[in-house]
Amino acid sequence: MTGVSQGIGAVAASRLLADDPHAHLVVVGRRPGPTSPRVTFVDADLADIEATRTAGRHIGTLAQNGSIPRLDRFVGNAGIQYTDAVTTTVDGLEATFAVNVVANHVLLTQLRSHLTDSSRIVITVSDTHFGDLRHNLALVPAPAWSAPDVLARPGAFTEPESAAAGRTAYSTSKLAAVHLVHAWVDALEPGVDIISFNPGLVPGTGLARHAGRGAQLMMRVLGPVLTLTPLATTSTQAGAELADLVSGRTLARSGDYVDRNRVVSSSAESYDPARESELMAFLGTL
Repeated sequence: MTGVSQGIGAVAASRLLADDPHAHLVVVGRRPGPTSPRVTFVDADLADIEATRTAGRHIGTLAQNGSIPRLDRFVGNAGIQYTDAVTTTVDGLEATFAVNVVANHVLLTQLRSHLTDSSRIVITVSDTHFGDLRHNLALVPAPAWSAPDVLARPGAFTEPESAAAGRTAYSTSKLAAVHLVHAWVDALEPGVDIISFNPGLVPGTGLARHAGRGAQLMMRVLGPVLTLTPLATTSTQAGAELADLVSGRTLARSGDYVDRNRVVSSSAESYDPARESELMAFLGTL
């Protein structure tokens, strides 16, 4: 599981461990998750392809030699948003795309052979990928799709050094993540499911920690109010819903898009086999 150190990931991780006394959690990232003898921490910078690949190989070795149980779940929950679209990783990629899309693909590529034949993969996405007022409350611009090799590089959007470009990079990366889920459906072995999870707007998760002071202040003020409406939810609720989906309490089929706790359709734009093939072809070059 990635994205465990705070927010909905921290809640989901604790819930999964509490609900199943036999569960063993492997946490991948820069900061450990829950403190427990049933947690294995693998330090990795998810914005670094080789570090992520090495982490995946290490987990595979642990599963092979019996240090951890064989894997039956994968949760790609890590996500990031920047105040621009020019923040660059060591690999020369735009950082939002690197963490929100590339890291999931790299880890899945390394771990797929270590998954049981009834595994469930959950990738956290966002309803900002719809790009309309109903889903983004005018807080995030609509996705601006182009070729994956363009989206993955710094400066892919208008006025790339602006906060608006950073938010566009975020919504576009989440659209790409839905495409990634659809693309992996046919790549996985029969019985292994991969599902998109949308937690909705969850103020206070740390996602906007790179946002400007104005945006952070707005969310601190409006966040608690929004969670009293259907427009937003709390970390506690969203984390519980993520745990329910991961554990199988929430029923879903491979390729489904789960909005909090309901299977619904993702955006019309997200169903595009040509884009999916192009995305997988690009990721295969990294």
